Formats: sequence, structure tokens, C-alpha cells
Amino acid sequence: MPAYAVKPREADAVSAAVGTIVDEFAGLVKSVARGHGLSEADIDEVMQDVRVRIWRARKREAIAGTINASYVHRTAMSAALDLIRRQRSRREESLEMTTDDRGKVLTLERDPGKDFVDRELAQQILGAVDALPDNRRPVVRMHLAGYHRSEIAQLLGWSEAKTRNLLYRGLENLRALLTERGIGPLAEA
Repeated sequence: MPAYAVKPREADAVSAAVGTIVDEFAGLVKSVARGHGLSEADIDEVMQDVRVRIWRARKREAIAGTINASYVHRTAMSAALDLIRRQRSRREESLEMTTDDRGKVLTLERDPGKDFVDRELAQQILGAVDALPDNRRPVVRMHLAGYHRSEIAQLLGWSEAKTRNLLYRGLENLRALLTERGIGPLAEA
């Protein structure tokens, strides 16, 4: 029997416990997902992901006692951010389509020149991030990776005010470094 398999009666008991927990904290999970601007369909996906994560946690946690609002909130934050990252990744990987007069797809193409420029820009931005002061570097990296400010504060063990200040100062420094290196928004003609 695989390591993750459970006996039928035990599985029923765990399913019931997980269902109770998810039902109890459904409002919290939905609130977290809405806070990240997710659609109703995405909120349903986050709910399902939270259910699966709690199910998997059954071996690490005593289902009834230690899974509380804080645990569910962290799980919902993680599930929402993972969904946002997956969606972002899918958008970035999308291919440009060429169609004929009737809308029939003729070819799927990537623009190698644009891909090269994007990679070069990313490398230059990461190089500028490396030049930031030590206390601002991690918060800016996490922000650029898609973490929400409250999650950064929690993960780094900092107060919300400290995180906010270091993030804003770090982004200001990053903007200045990139401008010095000739990287910035195009000037309007």
C-alpha cells in the first residue's frame, strides 16, 4: 500500500474532519482569495486547493485540534499566490497565433527577439536588485516574485510597517539604479 494511502474508515473520518474545517473557514478562505482580486472560478479553485492541502496535512497535524484560523489563513494565502503564479506563468508562455481571414489558426509563433530582450531585461533587473542595500534586497526580491506585502512581513518575521518602508525604499532605489543604467519606461514623444 502506498505511503499516502489510508484505510477506508480512516479516510471517511479524515474527509469528514477536513470538510468540517473547510466549511468552518470558508469565509476566511474566500476573503483571502478576493483580497488578491481572484474571480469566483479562481476562488473555487483556491477552496479546492485548501481542502487538498488540509487533507495532506492530516499526517502532520491533528486534524481536530491544531488546524486553526491562522493555519487556514496561511494555507489560503499560499494557495491563492500559487494560483496567481500559475496563471502568470501560463500568460507568459502563451504563444502568438496567426490566423487566416476566417479566423482559422495557421501557425503558432514565439518571437525569439522579444524573448531575448525579455531575458536580458530580467537579468539587468536582477543585477540591480543585487546592488540594493542588504536590508532592502530580500523584500524587493519577494515583491518581484509576486508575494503580497503582508506575506513578506510574515515570512521575514518583520512588522508590517518595517516591511512597507523597506519595500518602498527598496523599489525607489531599484528605480534609481535602473534609470542610471538607462533602463526605464519609454519617454512619450
